[in-house]
Amino acid sequence: MKMKKIRLSMLLLGAWPVFALAAANASGVENPSHEATPKRGASVSSEAAAMPGAMKGMNMQGMNMQGMGMSGVAANAASAPHASVHADADADASSIGNPGQATAATKNVDITMDDSMRFTPDVIHVQPGQTIRFVLINRGQIKHEMTIGSMAELKEHEKMMAAMPDMTDGAEPNMVAVPPGSKGELIWRFGKPGTVDFACTMPRHMEAGMVGKILVE
Repeated sequence: MKMKKIRLSMLLLGAWPVFALAAANASGVENPSHEATPKRGASVSSEAAAMPGAMKGMNMQGMNMQGMGMSGVAANAASAPHASVHADADADASSIGNPGQATAATKNVDITMDDSMRFTPDVIHVQPGQTIRFVLINRGQIKHEMTIGSMAELKEHEKMMAAMPDMTDGAEPNMVAVPPGSKGELIWRFGKPGTVDFACTMPRHMEAGMVGKILVE
């Protein structure tokens, strides 16, 4: 009986390493994905920590307002309030001038137009800074008009009129269109001394000689 107890104890002692190994394995595989799958919190934290580095790696200058084409918009918006100021300054700096106020007109100039494609008179004298009321009288059988500007501007306007013949209502401030047998007015303030051209930019009228000059002196 005593020998049987000794043998049983030896068997138990010999089996102990097996039991210990089994217990260790059991604790390690209790959650097989524990080590393979990181916790969600740890993943989010690591991603958040990596964001500053990623942002540094990106070329943020390429994504700024200038890169998105917004710098030009901002510049235009910033300069908009000064547009009218610059326009007035440019008008005073040139002899062509700009549209005038009726109450500021100090002189009336009557100009006759007819189908001979001539202005009468075709040379007009004014003073720098003077505001003139031009009274256009159309004695012809077709529409005529008077446009004030540089010769280059008048030629360009003539091309536009040829391309769009219906654009003859005198809507532009430096232009007045007059139907046959009618009158029209154009009020203009002149700038510094120089020579200003005017013409009828109806198709082929200017080419036929319907031009004139205003001497600012």
